[in-house]
Amino acid sequence: MNPPLRHWPAEWAPHRATWLSWPHSRETWPGAGLLEAVEDAFCEMVRAIVPGEVVEINVASPEMADHVRARLTGAGVADLSQVRFRGIPTDDAWIRDHGGIVVFERDASGREERVLLDFEYDAWGGKYPPWDRDAAVAAQMARVARLRHEPVDLVLEGGSIEGDGEGTILTTESCLLNPSRARPGVDRSRPALEAVLAERFGATRVLWLEDGVEGDDTDGHIDDLTRFVGGGRVVTVVEPDPGEANHAVLARNRARLREMTDARGRALEVVELPMPRPFDGPHGRAPASYANFYFANAGLLVPVFGQPTDAEAIAVLEALALDRAILPIPAQNLVLGLGAVHCLTQQEPAGPATGRGSG
Repeated sequence: MNPPLRHWPAEWAPHRATWLSWPHSRETWPGAGLLEAVEDAFCEMVRAIVPGEVVEINVASPEMADHVRARLTGAGVADLSQVRFRGIPTDDAWIRDHGGIVVFERDASGREERVLLDFEYDAWGGKYPPWDRDAAVAAQMARVARLRHEPVDLVLEGGSIEGDGEGTILTTESCLLNPSRARPGVDRSRPALEAVLAERFGATRVLWLEDGVEGDDTDGHIDDLTRFVGGGRVVTVVEPDPGEANHAVLARNRARLREMTDARGRALEVVELPMPRPFDGPHGRAPASYANFYFANAGLLVPVFGQPTDAEAIAVLEALALDRAILPIPAQNLVLGLGAVHCLTQQEPAGPATGRGSG
């Protein structure tokens, strides 16, 4: 059998760059000093990423670029040679969902090229207008990175799917099958969605969990729940307290994982991550989750929330020997905007002729 024409690299595969959309919305992070505290956390993310790869930062204007440059310099990010400022205006900072997703396509001769998939974006079912600038980001990323641009007439957010680089995709019923993502004439049945994931990503097996964590306004993105950390291995969040709102749904997701096999026929090895103690923010319950980590070339960026469970989560991830440093990122302010480290980053895999960190 010929291998699939499409291949979606795992997040831990080498990157050319990590893309960010710099935060600027005080509606997302309201209150005195909150947006500034979020910028502090972004500076920590950039500091963690730049030793291993380029950081592409979307800004609305030269003045905003100057502001971000000053913030990074003031935070001690001394070497900005790996940072690129791109004049791409945004409505908000959630580039995991409004940015393009890069896959590889192999032609009949075996030559590979990178393709940027540009799915429809509507702010999680029309929850937060306006989103027109965010919806235009992916096309501009393709132009900047000189990638083939492939629009897809389907609403799909990057945080709603998780891949192992070997043909397996994890997702949730609550998000992908949600009627809020429907468009006239677009089939969003389970078979139709699996066909899209096969065609666009090269998926040969799609695994469906049920629902997401409390406070998640995305209708249950997988990146707050269960993440691949290697071939045949996932981490998944669990809540042992039966009186806690997340207990039942996370237990049901955990039970489904016990019965699942990946695209290579392996039963999943499942490692449990704790959940932080619940806390509220300006939009209600914060969807804090240690699963919202990000694989950068230089290390694994792990959200921490100033809680005793931080150390437990880090110890679990360190024990997995993931071939890179564990880099804690203070996320107690980020998540008050209803997302964290993974939601705010988007990897651009290195091309066939480029290596880790190359430009």
